[in-house]
Amino acid sequence: MSKRTVLIIQARMGSSRLPGKSLFDLAGEPLVGRILERVKRTKALDKIVLAVPDTAHDRQLAELGRRMDVAVFEGSENDCLDRYYQAAKQFDAELVGRLPADNAAPEPEEIDRIVNFHRGLGRPGFSSNLTQMFGNGYPDGIGAEIFDFSLLERAWKHNADVRQREHVHLNFFDYATQQAVDAQYCPIATVECPEGYRRPDIVLDVNTQAQYEFMRQLYSDLYPKNPNFHITDIVAWYDERFSRQDSNNQPARKLAQ
Repeated sequence: MSKRTVLIIQARMGSSRLPGKSLFDLAGEPLVGRILERVKRTKALDKIVLAVPDTAHDRQLAELGRRMDVAVFEGSENDCLDRYYQAAKQFDAELVGRLPADNAAPEPEEIDRIVNFHRGLGRPGFSSNLTQMFGNGYPDGIGAEIFDFSLLERAWKHNADVRQREHVHLNFFDYATQQAVDAQYCPIATVECPEGYRRPDIVLDVNTQAQYEFMRQLYSDLYPKNPNFHITDIVAWYDERFSRQDSNNQPARKLAQ
């Protein structure tokens, strides 16, 4: 039998770089709402959980999750490792998926791809197609991370470093250095991005005002035509949009980066 897989989406209102972004409008709905809408089209997950801080400021995010009929967990604001661990424990996760709520256009089939890949490995570890790693060619922000609950529990018990408590992936893998924390106890793996959207140059995060304006335009252009727009639609839109920028207007391309 497949291990019970729970995808946990972390969101909060108190972003240091772009406060309140979780509720910024994308085609008439909050950013987090659009993420949940897309993730609910996955097929490989057993449960989707929106994990938010247990603060008055973040209560509106919890209400949004409940309105969209997903499970909600309210926990630590700054100790994200504890928030993940407690949420995973409450919902009986054997495999834990991680998706930050600044990735505003997750691709359901890519989340399914990494879940099924990790299940097929037959051993504990950390797998990701969340962004570029080991030359996999992925755009930044369309996939997810998957790791075993046993490894999350070990990290929760033993890792006291502030950065590791705040950034869950740093307990297993550092994207900046492309290095595993301990490849022996936690092997790292990824999958190759399909050729049709093998575009590591495309960044679909929302961490700055410029990136939000980019994503707002993407949703404004694509969502009314097809609410279930695919990453191939994003690539076509991106290439058409920036092909119209002349060589002297380079800042426009930076909106996506």
